[in-house]
Amino acid sequence: MNKIKMHDRRRVLQWATFARSWWIFDANHQCPFQSANRLCLFLEGKHKPIYHPLSDCGDHVIVINTKHIAMPDRFWRAWRHFHHTQYAGGFQVQRAWQVHREDPTKILKKQIYSTLTGNLLRKGLMARLHLFPEEDVPEGMLRNVSNQIRQVMPVPKTLEDYPIEERESFPRVFEWPEEYVVKDGKEFERQKEYLDEDLSLSKLQ
Repeated sequence: MNKIKMHDRRRVLQWATFARSWWIFDANHQCPFQSANRLCLFLEGKHKPIYHPLSDCGDHVIVINTKHIAMPDRFWRAWRHFHHTQYAGGFQVQRAWQVHREDPTKILKKQIYSTLTGNLLRKGLMARLHLFPEEDVPEGMLRNVSNQIRQVMPVPKTLEDYPIEERESFPRVFEWPEEYVVKDGKEFERQKEYLDEDLSLSKLQ
């Protein structure tokens, strides 16, 4: 019988499909809830044609700038994280801003953990998640990165991010007159002190 040889291109595609790729995701100004839904697709391997709920075919995901995530609406104060130490009186409740202050990677980590399917594979999938509060990633990990995950939300720009030419060409609503003097904050503080002194003197009289 003649053996059917696999084409070199098909062989490379097969290797790329079964191999574990490294992805990088920038969490700057990104919602942790929407980001978790997208990151779980790559951790579980749902973007691959060989995906099966019981197969461990996910990739590695590196997340940077977790310190600069953006929570929608009033979630920094309203969203709560619950924890129990399994001892009597060990129930703890913390708001999102308190958790983020203690560990800048914990909110996104908890959200990804709760979004993943709750089976025996979840522990291994979380081991392939690498979170960093800033852009300081070990060079050994960066060498393995071959793809980038698209952000779920547009990143807002500050005034310094625009070039000077674009800022000057932008149409202005109005222009200050030449004789107008902009008062600084210190002058307003002095006026407030004078008003407080006048009120105190009027009360004494």
